[in-house]
Amino acid sequence: METKAVIYARVSSNSDRQDTTRQIEDLKKYADSQNIKIVKIFEEKISGAKKIEERQILSDCLDYCKDESVNFLLLSELSRLGRSTLQVLRSLEILHNSKVSVYIQNLGLYTLQPNGEPNPMASILVTVMAEMANIERNNIQYRLNSGRENYIRNGGKLGRPKGSLKTTEKKKQEYKDTITLLKKGYSIRNVAKLQGVSVSTVLRIKEEFINQNF
Repeated sequence: METKAVIYARVSSNSDRQDTTRQIEDLKKYADSQNIKIVKIFEEKISGAKKIEERQILSDCLDYCKDESVNFLLLSELSRLGRSTLQVLRSLEILHNSKVSVYIQNLGLYTLQPNGEPNPMASILVTVMAEMANIERNNIQYRLNSGRENYIRNGGKLGRPKGSLKTTEKKKQEYKDTITLLKKGYSIRNVAKLQGVSVSTVLRIKEEFINQNF
């Protein structure tokens, strides 16, 4: 009997800097090596912190796996299913009830054994790793909020000043807080969130005023 699989790939951002190409290509190569036929590919650009009900493509993917008697759902890593332990376990329960085994590529394991019973090792790892991802997400949010509060407390202003940029000096003045944060060693992503600007804007400012030693 033919072995069928679905690929689900996700990135958190809609920006051009993130796409699902690498995830899909790596999973396709694995499927080919195992003589597994890919019957459907689902791609989603949305935060993994969202609930299943808020992730239409993931919901469609789970329904497809159930309705089409798919053998496997292929993931590049567990976090593609979500950042919440509860959401991950809910997705797995839905799939396991339909005897769909999830292959997690970076762990190299399936969540169900060949006889359809849960893989004990996978169950332990999935729970632990999902919880670790959840804790890390909360820690990142805490650090961002703490940094933002300290920044405001020290006189910093959030958001982008109004006005157009016509000269280097005007740009330097407009983005002085962004430049200051970059010089202090804040990451590009954190600076973007603190200043309320895009990552591409911070990269551009870094290139012009930091890398060039302006």
